[in-house]
Amino acid sequence: MEGLRVADANLLMYLHPSKSRNVSQSILRELGSLPFKFNETFDGVLLAYDVNILDKQAKILSGVHPYFGLRLKANLLLFSPKPDMLLEGKVVKLSQESIHVIVLGFSSAIITAENIHGEFKYRTKDKEELFASKSHKRHVIKVGTMI
Repeated sequence: MEGLRVADANLLMYLHPSKSRNVSQSILRELGSLPFKFNETFDGVLLAYDVNILDKQAKILSGVHPYFGLRLKANLLLFSPKPDMLLEGKVVKLSQESIHVIVLGFSSAIITAENIHGEFKYRTKDKEELFASKSHKRHVIKVGTMI
């Protein structure tokens, strides 16, 4: 699927001295807050990461609140969709005006009536909403379909 990419990143993480007792757990806790949220630094949504600590000794920063900095090497799996990119997802809701889709199990997308191909006609069949193709009778979009 388009939009998924793997990136190697050199990160610099600042930790409070109170976190120095268990540095690896503190790093994982900080990184654990990043997945499934858009991050401008990564230009996408972080899905997964693998991190290695490069420094054996941390550098203490001077200031009012002293922190120490650690250099990290990370492999990141990012989801960064762009306009006109092809994505696939599972249909979760249909209406005459739109198709609601879940992409990669966490991201919501909506296809509005203007963007639904003209070949599809909205119908209700046996109390089930669907979009049926005018040219191919077996080509239907209904709740649960992967598109």
